[in-house]
Amino acid sequence: MKPINKLIIQDEFIGFYLLKELNVRQTSSTPPKDYFDIVLSDSSGQVSAKYWDVTIQDKETFFPMQLVKIQGTVQSYRDQPQVKISKIRKAREDDGVSLTDFVRSAPIRPVDLLHTIKLTIHEITDHKIRNIVQFCVDRVEEKLMHYPAAKTYHHAYFAGLAYHIVRMLEIGDFVCKQRPFLNPDLLKAGIILHDIAKPEEMIAQMGIVTEYSNQGRLLGHIVMASNWIVEAAVTFNIPLDSEMVLGLQHLVLSHHNLGEWGSPVQPQTAEAVALHYIDMLDAKLQMVEDALDTTVETEPWTPMIRGLENKSIYRLKV
Repeated sequence: MKPINKLIIQDEFIGFYLLKELNVRQTSSTPPKDYFDIVLSDSSGQVSAKYWDVTIQDKETFFPMQLVKIQGTVQSYRDQPQVKISKIRKAREDDGVSLTDFVRSAPIRPVDLLHTIKLTIHEITDHKIRNIVQFCVDRVEEKLMHYPAAKTYHHAYFAGLAYHIVRMLEIGDFVCKQRPFLNPDLLKAGIILHDIAKPEEMIAQMGIVTEYSNQGRLLGHIVMASNWIVEAAVTFNIPLDSEMVLGLQHLVLSHHNLGEWGSPVQPQTAEAVALHYIDMLDAKLQMVEDALDTTVETEPWTPMIRGLENKSIYRLKV
């Protein structure tokens, strides 16, 4: 069985894969016919797929987050690989496959990632900032062990959010040493808190987001995290108009930088500027790393990366 990142155009293959996404669409023919628009995934990556001439029984049988055995052919569609599925069935117990074998995860154990986050909280010298950060992390600690950082753009896999936070903390530590005018307590807090409400914004199984929660749709993780900071301040009798609380809220509210990216305000403190670019650097480089890791090594160009303005990345042979 070929992993997804080894599939090349014109490959005919049979194997087990996860139905990461499945939507029923209709063709433009007259009369229109139902088909499955699918994203297949395994631990090496994902690929779009189509299953044509879907029956009523098919629509009652197949759902997202199922393991399936398929027979298919890799075709080229708009210069990207796409699988045409000719046969599909649900995986059975006697097939000897497990869902966990098909889920991509962070390269560091979740327990170690969480340990690093907790150590960093302990290193925050200002006890009020430390209490607020701990209050917010406590709300999602269990979910931090497995939640992704996003549905598709970056760190979209098992424990991806904790991995994203830890990699940002590493960058932040370097930046603070290079730029001593930055407040390390505020920057560490901002890194841990900037996406801390993601587990309440998204509904995920095994690191795969299936949908967004009502809070996620109506408020979003930025507003939710800002609200948690206020709740923590009230809990610890910290004045809401204090510079510390305002600074922490501003870090969260501004980290996307622009209104069209979800931030109601732009970064206007030194730590907020640093947080935005640390977040961007880690997210963008992870998109590149993921694209390279999930593209067949014989292919010189990766597929287009949405988060990089639909640019592809060339694999230099140096």
